[in-house]
Amino acid sequence: MIEQSHEKILANTIAFVKKELQDAEAGHDWFHIERVYKNALLIAKQEPVNILIVALAALLHDIADSKFYDGDDTVGPKKADQFLSSQEISEVDKNHVVAIVANVSFKGGNDTKTFHSLELEVVQDADRLDALGAIGIARTFQYGGYKNRKIYDPNIKPKLEMSPEEYKASTAPTINHFYEKLLLLKDKMNTATATSIAQKRHEFMTDYLAQFYAEWNGER
Repeated sequence: MIEQSHEKILANTIAFVKKELQDAEAGHDWFHIERVYKNALLIAKQEPVNILIVALAALLHDIADSKFYDGDDTVGPKKADQFLSSQEISEVDKNHVVAIVANVSFKGGNDTKTFHSLELEVVQDADRLDALGAIGIARTFQYGGYKNRKIYDPNIKPKLEMSPEEYKASTAPTINHFYEKLLLLKDKMNTATATSIAQKRHEFMTDYLAQFYAEWNGER
């Protein structure tokens, strides 16, 4: 439950994020943030976490996604730090939120986190849930279209082992992204709540892929 004393900070944060992301790519816009925020609050109900940290980190987690900043992972944490420095929040809490923003992303499945906390696990799960299921499929093709990538090319196989740099630089067809990220996520959840939700969304995606290949091959 969000304390009344924190409502102003959250309102200010929401206003800041909406303004910053008003022209964002549709898969990483305010509505993505809002869904992750709701997911995070849902998961947090079952975890012994600082709810303010979870809420702020969920709202700020994609304030400057590195894929839109030439792969620079430092822009998001810097923006989060600058904004939170203008709010009535302790230095400890501010640093915690910034650390989550710096460590939340997938990065090709490589565990490059330099910071660990239960709050990070909750926000990371919330973000990963939005890459799964019907929403995850929609976001994947939205981004593929945004980058003018092929939908599918049978001759270009998914790369299951990539460094963070290779993952960022990939220009593979959109279908490959299912194998390089989306289908891996259900086994990378941190919390029981997210794991349960992820399983159902994972099954939806595998059903979708079966239908996709059947249509591609003229079988259905």
